[in-house]
Amino acid sequence: MISTHDLCLQYGERVLFEDVSLKFTEGNCYGLIGPNGAGKSTFLKILSGDVDPFSGQVVVPPGLRLAVLKQDHFAFNEFEALTTVLMGHERLYAIMQEKDALYAKPDFNEADGMRSAELEAEFGELNGWEAEAQAGELLCGLGIPVPRHGVAVRDLDDGDKVRVLLAQAVFGDPDILLLDEPTNHLDVDSILWLEEFLLSFQNTVIVVSHDRHFLNRVCTHIADIDFRQVRMYTGNYGFWREASEMALRHRQAKKDKNDDRARELKEFIARFSANASKSRAGDLT
Repeated sequence: MISTHDLCLQYGERVLFEDVSLKFTEGNCYGLIGPNGAGKSTFLKILSGDVDPFSGQVVVPPGLRLAVLKQDHFAFNEFEALTTVLMGHERLYAIMQEKDALYAKPDFNEADGMRSAELEAEFGELNGWEAEAQAGELLCGLGIPVPRHGVAVRDLDDGDKVRVLLAQAVFGDPDILLLDEPTNHLDVDSILWLEEFLLSFQNTVIVVSHDRHFLNRVCTHIADIDFRQVRMYTGNYGFWREASEMALRHRQAKKDKNDDRARELKEFIARFSANASKSRAGDLT
């Protein structure tokens, strides 16, 4: 679970949203929608800690791992595709690096042995022995065959770079997954793979996307950023749209009814004024 308390973001006099208190709970996929410029991507960056809010706070319970779909397609150019995916689980990758460095020491001593034992225990707890196989399965599922798993990211085409970063984000079963426009530059097969992955994902997902079909398929809730607020709706994009249109019709009907009442009141006042004028004129004669 990840939650916000009285969250506010503004730039100068411009307020994007304020007093936002929400809970994003386990087992649900939240579609974050709103007009261009409403602050959807910035909201995700606040949740990830990449951007500080103007006020309020984001709370992630201790021990939960948060993963983000990286937007910089060149950040991992020097790494192989498989290694880049493994780097998505920062703690696991750090253990792998430290282990390799220890075992490569020519003067490996008793203290190194004790430290390596600690690392091996944690490595096993994090399912490290299966990590490379799982990372490879993710890449294959996204259409990158085994012979290309050892290719440097810089030598991949743009579409494959996006797939590698997507595999990196979902690798290791993160507790909270933040995805900003994950279907961009993906082919149909990769989008279908992602849809199926998210439908079976048991933790918390928050996603920004302009792909309405994708949102309709994977979302259990919609969070709508508009008019400086973030309103939560239960259901997918289609349900939100229908509910919004119904609410709009209700507001319009209420406005029309109020307009009718106002018109009736004006007509009554006009008639009353006319009758009063006639009455005064009769009194004068």
